[in-house]
Amino acid sequence: MTRAAITDALRQIFQGIKQLENAFPNRAFTIDGRLVGDIGEVIAALEYDLVLHGTSQPTHDADTADGRQVQIKATFKESLTFRRVPDYYLGFKLYEDGRHEEVFNGPGGLIYDRYATRKGIGETLLSFPISELRKLSTQVPEHERIPRRSYASDALHLPDDDLLC
Repeated sequence: MTRAAITDALRQIFQGIKQLENAFPNRAFTIDGRLVGDIGEVIAALEYDLVLHGTSQPTHDADTADGRQVQIKATFKESLTFRRVPDYYLGFKLYEDGRHEEVFNGPGGLIYDRYATRKGIGETLLSFPISELRKLSTQVPEHERIPRRSYASDALHLPDDDLLC
């Protein structure tokens, strides 16, 4: 890779970050640590019936209309993480072409129960394979899932103030 290629790639990345910041001013989209997480949170706010907290919290990122607290995680890799066991967990696999996939949607306790014998569970940051989270998510009854918005496919009708505190 040439120096010009690096320069051009970084320019495009930061142009994309600026677009995200303009569209969602209540998120930082910092390149060094929070970019992927903020993208996951915005996806969740656009597609699911929840409202994001104004700032990052250690265990929960959003609340549902019925008061459930939700941690949102996203990754381009093959595993997702959590440190403390969240009430509800919404995990996404992101793809370079812009697609995303819901990997897990349900109570965080289900993940905890599956890995209860793992050292550090609920205390330290641990990774959980996406393949296993997909399987666990199939066990979640519909009433235990974070519901999708009925208009999730048309983000233009979403009032920003209702989504992003």
